[in-house]
Amino acid sequence: MFNYFRKEIDWAGRPLILETGKIARQADGAVVATYGDTVVLCTAVGAKSVKPGQDFFPMTVNYQEKAYAAGRIPGGFFKREGRPSESETLISRLIDRPIRPLFPENFRNEVQVTATVLSHDMENDPALVALIGCSAALTLSGIPFYGPVGVARVARINDQLVINPTIAEMKESALDLVVAGTSEGVLMVESEASELSEEIMLEAVTAGHAAFQPVIDAIIDLAEHAAKQPWDLEGPTKEQIALRKRVEKIGTKLMADAYKEKAKQARYEKIATAKARIIEGLVEEGLDVDMAKPMLKELEAQVVRGAILKTGIRIDGRDTKTVRPIVSEVGILPRAHGSALFTRGETQALVVATLGTTQDEQIIDALEGEYRSNFMLHYNFPPYSVGECGRMGSPGRREIGHGKLAWRALHPLLPGKDRFPYTVRIVSEITESNGSSSMATVCGSSLALMDAGVPLPRPVAGIAMGLIKEDRGYAVLSDILGDEDHLGDMDFKVAGTESGITALQMDIKITSITPEIMKVALEQARDGRIHILGEMAKALDEGREGVSRNAPKITTMSIAKEKIRDVIGSGGKVIREIVEFSGAKVDINDEGVITIAASNDEQAQKAIARIEGIVAEPEIGRIYDGKVVKTADFGAFVNFLGPRDGLVHISELTDGRVAKTTDVVKQGDAVKVKVVGFDDRGKVKLSMRVVDQQSGADISESVGAKPARPSRQRDAD
Repeated sequence: MFNYFRKEIDWAGRPLILETGKIARQADGAVVATYGDTVVLCTAVGAKSVKPGQDFFPMTVNYQEKAYAAGRIPGGFFKREGRPSESETLISRLIDRPIRPLFPENFRNEVQVTATVLSHDMENDPALVALIGCSAALTLSGIPFYGPVGVARVARINDQLVINPTIAEMKESALDLVVAGTSEGVLMVESEASELSEEIMLEAVTAGHAAFQPVIDAIIDLAEHAAKQPWDLEGPTKEQIALRKRVEKIGTKLMADAYKEKAKQARYEKIATAKARIIEGLVEEGLDVDMAKPMLKELEAQVVRGAILKTGIRIDGRDTKTVRPIVSEVGILPRAHGSALFTRGETQALVVATLGTTQDEQIIDALEGEYRSNFMLHYNFPPYSVGECGRMGSPGRREIGHGKLAWRALHPLLPGKDRFPYTVRIVSEITESNGSSSMATVCGSSLALMDAGVPLPRPVAGIAMGLIKEDRGYAVLSDILGDEDHLGDMDFKVAGTESGITALQMDIKITSITPEIMKVALEQARDGRIHILGEMAKALDEGREGVSRNAPKITTMSIAKEKIRDVIGSGGKVIREIVEFSGAKVDINDEGVITIAASNDEQAQKAIARIEGIVAEPEIGRIYDGKVVKTADFGAFVNFLGPRDGLVHISELTDGRVAKTTDVVKQGDAVKVKVVGFDDRGKVKLSMRVVDQQSGADISESVGAKPARPSRQRDAD
């Protein structure tokens, strides 16, 4: 019944198993990939025909995690998986980026790739397993695909590179780097690092590339037994070849003249005019205009790339290493906790930092379980930023991906919660865009954080690098424009401080690049990053002293775990009273760490005093303010330390004989008391007579010791 095939290898000390022919047999390609006890079902399906008029390659990658994979039931009212989480969206992009360049340039059939996590062992990352499985499914499907692709994660633990660390091991790592590619070279890199050098990052990429070669060999071996018949891929017809030559003849000079315009919007207008004139020429000759339209984009790339390689001068007149003019401004929004406007050429980011309390932390429901995040970075790309009309809605995959890249760049520099107990949210509004708005977000976010008073050890900057690679040579471009991104071969983003790299993301649009090109790009990016940091320093080079006056003032204190219940009270009664009395927000965790957020110091001190009164232990010889809560024949009970009461014996109310307790004090009176001891049951014994009730001074020496009260036996005698 099943035409079943299986391939197993030992990979980084654990078994990697690829199986096909048993599950999802109607898909063009289906592979169940297993690593340890993490299992992912990966499928690939391609449309058998191209939709009329389609001039692009419509591929969609969907990565989805099922709660049952970790033995969990989804939260929420409906109890089923809903829209993709941020993590699922990011992993979908992670799979998409290395496989997309490996389809033929003229392939226009729709392709859908789906990865479903069926089991998660909490040790092996399902993202890697999913990418391998999708690569294998495409390789087996018969769909035109120049794969397979392999992937590996690289960590740096105790100064040693570790391949495919477990989730637990990653907590100790100074590097989280995912690298994917073919047997020839690297196609994609995604990483977060603790200010590591360019040399270490290049070494990690090289190690990862070497580590996934056995995976590629395993996929090829499986394909030799289980791959379907390759689809027929039609090459260009004689008519298309002739039309392309005609487009080049009519349009090369027109397009070259249009690209001489330096300003983006004016250039786009001239390009549109050039295209219209080319179309007019084709119409006059009776040629197929619809067939020619995709060729106009090819002509643009040919003109731009050829000029850069020939002259070393780019679209806007810069050489390959120059960064566009930069203007940095901070504190531009009067009520924001921190704000910055970062402008680089025709790219601009308005970035705002907001400081909150632990109650503002983001609760994330993941396969690994629920956890909280106290740092959020949200990136918005409205259509007006590129002078267009468009739909305004929830963030798309690109916005989520760019925001996460900037998050990775800044995350290693943020102080720990023990040092800076705030929840931090950054919002980057891209107000203009012409190349690398994600790196503008990094720069603007660094400035906004420092403006808010977040104690970053060093500012962070980012730069996007590009590549033009032809048989006759290559050129690495610093601070690429939008056109250079679209028409080039590489989008290589590097963020970091003057001390090293904190984030690196690379996407290659050709089959691969060499280590030599990567080394050149990293060195050139370092020079550009240092230059940008210098320009940012003109506005602000370190965090302001103290947080913004508009931000809540947060104080932390620790209490013994056994005192947590006393501070919270029955049903939260006590902590609510503290909040109402002080006006501050009070939060306490399971370790006894209390976070107090207040709009001013007075509120904070009120809350601290109340809490200290609850958790403090009475000290013999110390004088306290108290309140009489009950009177009896033998003395008065006084509340003097939070909820703690003590007894002032009738003989300790005042110097001299007292007939009735109520002759000296009544319920509700404010008094001053001194702790003089504890009885056999640990109850506190207090004295009023040795304390000046006006000044609170200790007068025990002047009143002298009280004669000992006769025992009950003597009274009986």
